[in-house]
Amino acid sequence: MADLNSYRNIGIFAHVDAGKTTTTERILKLTGKIHKIGEVHDGAATTDFMDQEQERGITIQSAATSCEWNDHRLNIIDTPGHVDFTIEVYRSLKVLDGGVGVFCGSGGVEPQSETNWRYANDSEVARIIFVNKLDRLGADFYRVVKQVEDVLGANPLVMTLPIGTEDNFTGVVDLLTRKAWVWDDSGDPTRYEVQEPPADMADQIEEYREKLIETALEQDDDLLMMYLEGEEPELDEIKRCVRKGTIALDFFPTYCGSAFKNKGIQLVLNAVVDYLPNPTEVKPQPEIDLEGTETGEVAIVDPTKPLRALAFKIMDDRFGALTFTRIYSGKLSKGDNVLNTFTGKTERIGRIVEMHADDRIELDSAEAGDIVALVGLKNVQTGHTLADPKQPATLEPMVFPDPVISIAIKPKDQAASEKMGIAIGKMVKEDPSFYVETDEDSGETIIKGMGELHLDIKVDILRRTHMVDVEVGKPQVAYRETITQRIEDSYTHKKQTGGSGQFGKIDYIVEPGETGSGYQFESKVTGGNVPREFWPAIEKGFASCMEEGVLAGFPLLDVKITLYDGAFHAVDSSAVAFETAARGAYRQSIPKAGPQLMEPIMKVDVFVPEDHVGDVIGDLNRRRGMIKSQEPAPTGVRVKADVPLSDMFGYIGDLRTMTSGRGQFSMEFEHYMPCPKNVADEVIKEVNERRAAK
Repeated sequence: MADLNSYRNIGIFAHVDAGKTTTTERILKLTGKIHKIGEVHDGAATTDFMDQEQERGITIQSAATSCEWNDHRLNIIDTPGHVDFTIEVYRSLKVLDGGVGVFCGSGGVEPQSETNWRYANDSEVARIIFVNKLDRLGADFYRVVKQVEDVLGANPLVMTLPIGTEDNFTGVVDLLTRKAWVWDDSGDPTRYEVQEPPADMADQIEEYREKLIETALEQDDDLLMMYLEGEEPELDEIKRCVRKGTIALDFFPTYCGSAFKNKGIQLVLNAVVDYLPNPTEVKPQPEIDLEGTETGEVAIVDPTKPLRALAFKIMDDRFGALTFTRIYSGKLSKGDNVLNTFTGKTERIGRIVEMHADDRIELDSAEAGDIVALVGLKNVQTGHTLADPKQPATLEPMVFPDPVISIAIKPKDQAASEKMGIAIGKMVKEDPSFYVETDEDSGETIIKGMGELHLDIKVDILRRTHMVDVEVGKPQVAYRETITQRIEDSYTHKKQTGGSGQFGKIDYIVEPGETGSGYQFESKVTGGNVPREFWPAIEKGFASCMEEGVLAGFPLLDVKITLYDGAFHAVDSSAVAFETAARGAYRQSIPKAGPQLMEPIMKVDVFVPEDHVGDVIGDLNRRRGMIKSQEPAPTGVRVKADVPLSDMFGYIGDLRTMTSGRGQFSMEFEHYMPCPKNVADEVIKEVNERRAAK
C-alpha cells in the first residue's frame, strides 16, 4: 500500500505569461522526468502538447504529470492562465490538495491571478507563492509581495530573498538557514553553490527572518513564548509551524527566482514537500445524496474505505476517451465494475494509466490519493462520481458558469456534417463551459462559450484535429430579458370538447425578483381554491416559458411569480389544464410588466504603456465602458473597466493598433445590466429580421 504521507497533489496556476509552463518544465527536469528542457516560446514545452498551444504560446488544457522529489511523489497539473479557460483552473483546483501560485516579478498580481486566487480560496487549497522572472527588466520582488497583500488580501510569508535584480539576479537567500543559493550562468539548474549571503544583505535578512519566525510560531503558543524569551526553537519545529499555518491558509510561504534561467526551483520543490498537505491532511470531500443535499458523510482518504472518485476532466486522444479521475477513497483495479452515481449505470474499468502530458504508463490499480486517467469509460462526464456499487454515494459536483457568447457554424458539405456531429459531441464532453445547440428554425449549429478566444480555439480544433471544414457566422451576444413592473393579473383556461373538458383559473402577481435570483414561484392560496396537487403544474407551466422572453426570445431573468387565488372544476380541472393556464398567463402578463433587455457586462483589465493611456481610455469610453480604476505598474498602467460584451468584439486588434502591439487585456463576465433603449431597439430589430428571413 502506498504511503499517502509522501503524496503531493499540486497545481500550478497564474496569469497568462507569468511562467507557469516554464516552471513546470524546470520541475520535470530537476526531478529527472525529462532530460531536455522544452521552451514555451519555441513551442516545445512538454505540457503544451496541443498544436494550438504551441502556436499561441499559451496553455489551453490543464496537463497532468507525475514525478518524484526527495522520496515524495508529486502529481502536478499545469493549468491555463487565459481567462477564457478559467474553467480548467477551477476544475483542477477542485481535485488538488495544494497549489503553487506563480506571479511575474515585473507584472505582479495580474487580473487572472486574482480570479485563480479567488477560486483557490473557494476550494480552500493551501498554496505557496513563487515570484518568477526576477531576471526581467522592472522586476521587483518586494513590490509583488506588497501587491499580494493589498490586491489579494493574502498574507505572504517571505521564505527567500533575491540576490541582485534584473540582469544581476544570481540567486536567493534561504531565510531559515541564512544560506545563499547562487547559480552560475551556464543555465544548468544543478550547478549552484550554497554559501554565505552577501554582507550588505545582513540587516535585511535578519529583519525578514525575524518576521518569518514570529509569524510561523503564532501556530504554537509554547514555542512563541520560548522565542519571545530569547530562545530560538529548532529548525524542524519552525518548519512544523510553517506547515501547520500553510495548511490552515493562515499564510502562504513565498519564494522567488527565475524559472527560465533555472534559478530558485529547488527551494520551491522543497517547499512543496515540506509545507503543502498530503491527501490525508485536507478537508475530506462532503458526500451528497441523489437530491443534492449533504448527507453528513465525507469521503475519507483511505484505501480500505468504499470507492469514491471524481471525474474532473474528459480528454479525447488517438487512443480513445481519457477520463482524468481523482480517487478520494478506496481502491480501483483493472476490470472493476463501478457505479456512476449521476447516470445510475455501472461502468467497467478497462485500463488505468498514469499520465505524463500525452505519454502514458499502464497501471494495474490505483488507490486513494492518486490522480489517474481511465481509458474507455462510456458515459462519464466532468463532475460525475464513480463509487462502489454496493455502497454508493455522490461527491459534491462542480458548478460551471453559463456561456456569454455564441456563433453559428455550418459544415461546408454533407460529408463534413456527419463528422462535425461526432467531433462536437467529443468536445462538449471535454469542456463543460462549451455548449452546443441547434437552431430549430434555421437548422444552424450554434456553439456557445466563455469568450472570443475560447470559440476561436474550438473552431480551430474542429478544423485541424477533427478535419471538419466549417463556415463561421459572426459572434452573437447572450442577451437576457427581465421585467421592471409589478402587476396583478388573472387568467382562465377553458376548453370544452366532447367528453370532459379542461378548466383552470389562476390569480397571480408577477414582479421583478432580486438580482441573481432567477425564476421564483410561490403559492399563497388558502382555502383550497386551487388544490395543492396542481401547484407544481402551475410552477412548471411558468418555468417552461422562462426560456423565451417576449421582446426578442432571450431567456427571462429574475422574475418572481406569486399565486394567490384561482378556481377549479371538480371534473374538468387537471394538472395539464393548470399548466396550460400558466403558459397563457405568461403570454398575457409579461408584455404588460415592462419587459427590458439585459446585456452581459464584462470586467475588462487592460495593461497599457503610459504614453497610450489616453487613447485606450477614450476608446473604452466610446465602447460604453465605465472606467473603474487606473493603477500604475512598473512598465505601464493597468486600466480596469466594466464594458458591454457587444462592444468588445475584435478589441485585441484595435488595442494592438493603438499601443503599437504592446497592450494586453483580459476580460471575464461580471454581471447583466439593462440595455440602453437605442441598443435594445437595434438588437430586437436584428432578431426580428433574422426570424423573418427564416
